[in-house]
Amino acid sequence: MVKAIKVMLIPNNVQKTKMFQYAGASRFAYNWALAREKESYEKGGRFISDSELRKEFTKLRHSDEYAWLLNISNNVTKQAIKDACTAYKNFFKGLQKFPRFKSRKRSMTKFYQDNVKIQFSNTHVKLEGFSSSRKANKQKKELGKTCRTWTYSNRC
Repeated sequence: MVKAIKVMLIPNNVQKTKMFQYAGASRFAYNWALAREKESYEKGGRFISDSELRKEFTKLRHSDEYAWLLNISNNVTKQAIKDACTAYKNFFKGLQKFPRFKSRKRSMTKFYQDNVKIQFSNTHVKLEGFSSSRKANKQKKELGKTCRTWTYSNRC
């Protein structure tokens, strides 16, 4: 049996910025993979597998020009490259039209987050790569040690 949870996220401004960065990196990886596939096809080459593209993209991430990609989770870009390869394969199978490059204006801003790395609590959802306030966590631990009973309302 599959369990589904519907969650409404209410991010603060820092988290919104991080989410848009993740979505932008996903769009960049998708467009890059699609351009590489198209370039290979025009030169008469073979289809490039997603594993080869991911290895090449990892090398690209570590270059100085694309150092901003190191702040993004690798799962986000990995899934975008897989999606681009799947769309390209489906075109040649005749299942869909030729895949289009994603743009900020006409594409939905979205990215993939590995479900194993999402943590749920009663009131919060923690995504990979989104830093939480470590100072607040230390305060909670210290309060828990000094108080005899720890309640949900954070009172001793």
